[in-house]
Amino acid sequence: MRLLAFVAVFTAGLAAAAAQQASPTLRPIPDGAGKRVAELQGLDKVTARTRRFYAPVGETTRFGTLDIKVGDCLVNTTDAPPESAAYLTIIDHKPGQPEQKLFAGWMFASTPALSALDDGVYDVRVLACTMLQGSSAPSSR
Repeated sequence: MRLLAFVAVFTAGLAAAAAQQASPTLRPIPDGAGKRVAELQGLDKVTARTRRFYAPVGETTRFGTLDIKVGDCLVNTTDAPPESAAYLTIIDHKPGQPEQKLFAGWMFASTPALSALDDGVYDVRVLACTMLQGSSAPSSR
């Protein structure tokens, strides 16, 4: 049990260090003709299917029984190594069960294992932050 607690504290420390290290160079994508979105990849472990989808910043997107809200999506400045990071809140709405918050925090595209959703049914990871041209995001249902 102590080992599990140590691993949890150690992992949280790594995530905090990475966030502090990455945050000075990360910036929001400038507003333009499109909508800021996080490009995500979801894995349904039951069906073994993966799907790439767009989740607009400030909105909730559905993937299976998950509601994924993107609080912000940032990219590195042009003079730094490529990196995208998104602040996600992921809530599971399994039928017949109370909703359960599975994840809330920053996910980094370059290091998905550092801060990842690890669930028995789903995996979700950030691929990129980008602009989606047009008025609506592709459906993720």
